[in-house]
Amino acid sequence: MAEQPRATLEDAPGLVLDADGVRRTLTRLAHEIVERNGGTTDLVLVGIQRRGVAIAHRLADVIASFEAERPPVGALDITFHRDDLNARGLLTQTRPTDLPNVEARHVVIVDDVLYTGRTVRAALDALNDFGRPRLVRLAVLVDRGHRELPIRADFVGKNIPTAPADDVQVRITEEDGADAVIVLAGRGAR
Repeated sequence: MAEQPRATLEDAPGLVLDADGVRRTLTRLAHEIVERNGGTTDLVLVGIQRRGVAIAHRLADVIASFEAERPPVGALDITFHRDDLNARGLLTQTRPTDLPNVEARHVVIVDDVLYTGRTVRAALDALNDFGRPRLVRLAVLVDRGHRELPIRADFVGKNIPTAPADDVQVRITEEDGADAVIVLAGRGAR
């Protein structure tokens, strides 16, 4: 009996970006961030816990590969700044916030998916607890639309038209063992 080929992530229905696509997208985002900032002077990348932190570190590594320095990277936990904490309770484990100095710096908040805008609003509130940046921008790997707040990303890796009931899964090697962006139709928004 012939052995059946093993299914890979690349065979997944709804695959929007594979590992190479994620790599290329992050490279483009890194170049856009540096270009818009006019270099790396005063640049700080702040990832929203969990996947945003891994993405921010990767962006910093890519920037270091073509610039003279690697921008500092921070991790921001937004759990206690969420506007649904009272309704949901504490459903997720908090993770540490570890930020470099953000006072008067150019901060780029980094996240995996931009959806309603509520996570970004919470990140802005949380960031405010640690200082007053000169400016704050937003970089996301995926923008899936359906905003509930007037928030837009300055740097977008991939715009993906979705329905509210779709599930957009960003998988990052550091958290999930592989890199991919998958859209599962009608599986429930995250």
